[in-house]
Amino acid sequence: MGYVLRAAIAGHELLRAASRDVPGAGVAPLRQGLSLMPMTDEVFDTVTDGSAAGSLGFWRLPAGFEELLARWSAAGPVAYVEAEYFGGVGEQHAAVWAHGGVVLGPLHVEEGQAFGSAGSPISQALRRLGVVADAATDEFATVGLDRHRSSEGWIA
Repeated sequence: MGYVLRAAIAGHELLRAASRDVPGAGVAPLRQGLSLMPMTDEVFDTVTDGSAAGSLGFWRLPAGFEELLARWSAAGPVAYVEAEYFGGVGEQHAAVWAHGGVVLGPLHVEEGQAFGSAGSPISQALRRLGVVADAATDEFATVGLDRHRSSEGWIA
């Protein structure tokens, strides 16, 4: 069974307000006061500016979306994360914007590469957003990112 996540993550109020200007955007609550906005095909088409893809190394970060994330981050930190796994093997990407610029990343762990002592890229990004992991798990599971297997599952 696979797992695919492509989403912006931020504080609930920040993301709810920011996503109002993104037709087709859905916002789903996470734990610890965060929410996520899945990067669905409709959202991708809405936020892309048609320019060449950015140089941050993400698979599906729409061209120009990093400028929108930077604007949103004036109100608080915002992460963009991607994960793709099948049979326990996969990759992760993450970056965090705050005060109008990138403050973490972009981080990338390729297939077959172990997470460093700081944890997975997504856990590091969540930590930068203020997540405190439960004693028995990491930040990823603490906020509930393991609840759905696909980006679309969050808004179904």
